[in-house]
Amino acid sequence: MKPFLHGTVSVKKWGGKEEDYQKIHDWFDQTKAHFPDMRHRAILHSSFGIFLCEQVFGEGIINSDGKHVSVRDIAEQHVIDDMGRIPTIQDYLIEMPFYPWLGGTKKTKLKINFD
Repeated sequence: MKPFLHGTVSVKKWGGKEEDYQKIHDWFDQTKAHFPDMRHRAILHSSFGIFLCEQVFGEGIINSDGKHVSVRDIAEQHVIDDMGRIPTIQDYLIEMPFYPWLGGTKKTKLKINFD
């Protein structure tokens, strides 16, 4: 779903204008700029992303109707609209292979030859 359409859903649910919610919806979808297919959602569309969103935008916003709206509620609705549920990080990573580079660089012992 496009961020503007997420804003339309937010207006129906909490009032105000689409612009009141635009920054939050754009924040979730910013990863499209770096991986432009649905897999971009693995970065922020999760319970972890929802809590990050709240850290970035604060506990709530005041919409243009003067109503306080929970950022967590807006974020959860965004993820549910896109994913049908709120996945966890484990949902995304459970089947990810253990690539050798995930362990960092290998340290080798320096061998000194005194011959």
